[in-house]
Amino acid sequence: MVRSLNSRTIVRLALVGVAAASLGACAKKAQPAFPTTTPPPQTQAPQTQMPPSAPGPVASTQTGALPGSAQDFVVNVGDRVYFDTDSHDVRDDARPILDAQSAWLRRYPSVNVRIEGNADERGTREYNLALGARRANAVRDYLVGQGVEAARIATISFGKEQPLDAGSGEESWQKNRNGHTAIVSGAR
Repeated sequence: MVRSLNSRTIVRLALVGVAAASLGACAKKAQPAFPTTTPPPQTQAPQTQMPPSAPGPVASTQTGALPGSAQDFVVNVGDRVYFDTDSHDVRDDARPILDAQSAWLRRYPSVNVRIEGNADERGTREYNLALGARRANAVRDYLVGQGVEAARIATISFGKEQPLDAGSGEESWQKNRNGHTAIVSGAR
């Protein structure tokens, strides 16, 4: 009887240990912030003046990008924001970029975009597709909340299928957890 009681105790302790280890593995670890580029200040960039008789748009001397072009959006605003592991919450460091995106999109009302939600390689395909969709919708909801018309924004999830960085490890995973704003029409 003493032997079977000890076996039961050992089994119970083992189960408690497994449960504790499982909970510890699920605990959210502090995420190192992935360096994101902050958009330039909302002041107008100096512009190259063209002669009054010359038709056509004015190019920015700061980047050489044509205002209202896809290149202008990528270079002067930023087209990507990053997310924490297993999260679709818009991070504080993403807000200035999304604010700049919304200002740019309001300035160019003919431009339509697609928000692409992405995830790192960990997890199942189905989980990462769902997480990517939640990330894309979080970016969309933020832009709509800033005054961009919802009809101009489509969303898609690529899950873990289109990584920016094919490596394995935290640095690669950080890059791959993102929401990418792609211009699909209406840019110069």
